[in-house]
Amino acid sequence: MMLLIFDVDGTLVQCDNQADSLCFAQTYEQVYGRLFPTIDWSYYPHVTDTAIFQTVVQQHFARQTTQEEVSAFQEIYIQRLQQNRLQTPEKFYEIPGAAALLHRLLADPDYVPAIATGGWQRPAHIKLQHVGIPSLSMPLSGADGKTTREDIIEAARRLACAVQPTFDKVVYIGDAAWDVHATRNLNMDFVGISRRNDIEMLTKLGATQVLSNFNDQAAFLEMVAQATPPDAPKIF
Repeated sequence: MMLLIFDVDGTLVQCDNQADSLCFAQTYEQVYGRLFPTIDWSYYPHVTDTAIFQTVVQQHFARQTTQEEVSAFQEIYIQRLQQNRLQTPEKFYEIPGAAALLHRLLADPDYVPAIATGGWQRPAHIKLQHVGIPSLSMPLSGADGKTTREDIIEAARRLACAVQPTFDKVVYIGDAAWDVHATRNLNMDFVGISRRNDIEMLTKLGATQVLSNFNDQAAFLEMVAQATPPDAPKIF
């Protein structure tokens, strides 16, 4: 039996013009009255909602965040996410074939699908359910109380192992540089989903198995069967 752990943004779901990232920034500016530094997530020490939020609050106010203000921020952020999806639902869509694949995996006794997202859990459920992915039916680990991608991925594995104690193979599926780095650090098998068809970027970073979408389920399942941890980055 295989455990397949999926990232969310850019891997299972996508949006036009960085709408969800802008939503995060706009919520921050509404709550704190300060300009959000950047939605280039590579600027932050870890690409997780917890780390991003803490970094910006630390820069602006020289203090740690509290759980109460994280919860209050999330409420406004979630309202904005939901409103955007109600107003322009067509701008928020699945990576082709993602929903059909997840439904198939949930029905197949040879696979256990799980979610490990750098976002917080509640926004992740909104994003996934908007495109028909039944996130409540899968183990889901988010950035709630966790700062690093590695911690989030390991938490997803623990959640899955609470139901199925052992797996023959564990594969993480992600789209970004930080997904490659995290799985290399964990020595975990990895399959890349090319963001904007940027297959070359993922392969240069060390991904050995990369595809553009999930439309060909047989090809995807063959890739996860052959998946290995990322190689060392290629230097040219």
